[in-house]
Formats: sequence, C-alpha cells, structure tokens
Amino acid sequence: MQKKKKIKKIIILIPVYNDWDSLKKLIKEINDIIKDFNDINFECLIVNDCSTIPAPEIIKPNKIKSMEILNMRENRGHARCNAFGIRHIFQNKKFDNIILMDGDGEDRPVEIKDLLEKINKNPKVSVVAKRVKRSEGPLFQLLYQVHKLITILFTGKNVNFGNYSILTKDDVRKLHSEASLWSSFSGSVKKHINSLNEINSIRGLRYFGPSQMSLFKLVIHSLSIIAVFKYQVFLRSTIMIIALAFLNSYLGNLSIVLQILIIIFNLTIFIISKREIKKDLINSHNNLGEIKNIPH
Repeated sequence: MQKKKKIKKIIILIPVYNDWDSLKKLIKEINDIIKDFNDINFECLIVNDCSTIPAPEIIKPNKIKSMEILNMRENRGHARCNAFGIRHIFQNKKFDNIILMDGDGEDRPVEIKDLLEKINKNPKVSVVAKRVKRSEGPLFQLLYQVHKLITILFTGKNVNFGNYSILTKDDVRKLHSEASLWSSFSGSVKKHINSLNEINSIRGLRYFGPSQMSLFKLVIHSLSIIAVFKYQVFLRSTIMIIALAFLNSYLGNLSIVLQILIIIFNLTIFIISKREIKKDLINSHNNLGEIKNIPH
C-alpha cells in the first residue's frame, strides 16, 4: 500500500480591503486553532486590495511561521485578489496546500480543523466548505436560494460553497492560469476540479461592522459564477426557448415573455463572461506594489 504523503506546509491566503480590525482578530483566532497541528508549518499571505485605510501595526503570532502583506497598487476586487494570490503562491512559494478564507470572520477559523482532518484522510483531493447554515438576514438568504436555483437550472451545477477551502498543489496547478479564476473562484473550482471533498460549514458573523456585500455586488457575484459555465447556459437556454415555442399555444403571451427573459439573461451572462480575461490574470503581478514582512 502506498504511504500517504504527509502535509508539511500550508499557506493561508486572506484578501483584505480596509477591514484591518477583523484581520487582526482573525489572525489571533487562527493561531489558537493551528497550535494543535505542530507537525505542519503555517504561513499567512494577506492580499491588501489597495485599502484606503492604512494598515495598523500587526504582530505575527507564534504559531504562524511567516506572514506577508502583498500591497496592490489598484483595487481589483475580492475575486481577483484571490486569483492573484493563488497565482503568486504557485509561482513563488513552496507549499503543499493553500487554505483560502475571507478576512471578516464569516469563514470561521474553528473549521480549519475540519478542513485539515478531511484532507488528511485523502491528501490528493481538495476540500471545500459547503454552506449548510448562513448568518445573514432573511432577504439575503432568500436571494441566495434564488441564486442557487437559477445556477442549477441554467448550468446543472450545484455551487454550494464559497472561497473557504483547502486546495492541493495539483489543483492549484490546474487553476492558477484559468481565465475563469479571474472572475469567480467557486465557479472555476467547480468547472476545473473533477473531484472534491467537503465539510459542512456554518457561516459566521462578521467581527466588525456591516457586510460589504451590497445587493448589486451579490448579483454580480452570482452572475459571475453562472458565466463560468456560459456554454452550458447557452445550450440549456436554447432547449428552453424551443420548448416554450412548442408550448406557445398553451401558454400564450407568457411563453413569449419567458423567451424574452431568457434571451436577456443570456445576453447578461455573455457580457459578464467578458470579465474572464486571461491576459489580466497572467499579468496581475504588475499590480503588485510593496511586499511587507510582518515581524514577531
């Protein structure tokens, strides 16, 4: 029997925009969790998305071997910070796995234990945190369920996870040059990684302040995931339009309205898919400014 490869080094990737108080609290909680994994070296890479609030003094806790802040010259958004970070790590760091998580507390550090336990059972398969319970208000949760329903209807994919995950090096190799990564991490993972394990994840509460996810950003986020599967969307939409045409005598004007809505939806997906610019992903290092090492 082949011996399992032992995980020796994990890099935790965290994007941040202005939310420095949350980041400091998150780092402390991560340090408390990983103290039980003495055989693994943990490093932390923070991608600062051109914050308008200067970074306060941050002290590296004792269980994190090294900590860097990558300061970007221009604000590119959460998804593109993740894409840049993944690409930067793959090209410049030695690692066995990458843990991706948000910096505001909604990805609960306590679940790092679950991610590590799951991947230790099968080190060759990446693990995602499936969202089984959310902490947002009823309107957000309703819209999230609508997003899931539309995604399944038009793509056949159930994308029930966000950024929180632990990736194998082989899967990072698959992802780091994919144009879809520049637009949607979860969509890109679902499209390009055939085998995934999962843990059940409860979405945590933000440490400080209101969510930065506006309704507009939520819609763009949802459409960006769907746009990763644009060819499936176009195919399924064509079938729907043909079916509605045959049912026109039964549905009347409703059939015409639904066909028009499907066409508008497809045009929107086509426009959103133009965000997947491989050249921008490949050249994303040009947006990197100062790299700051965090001392003890």
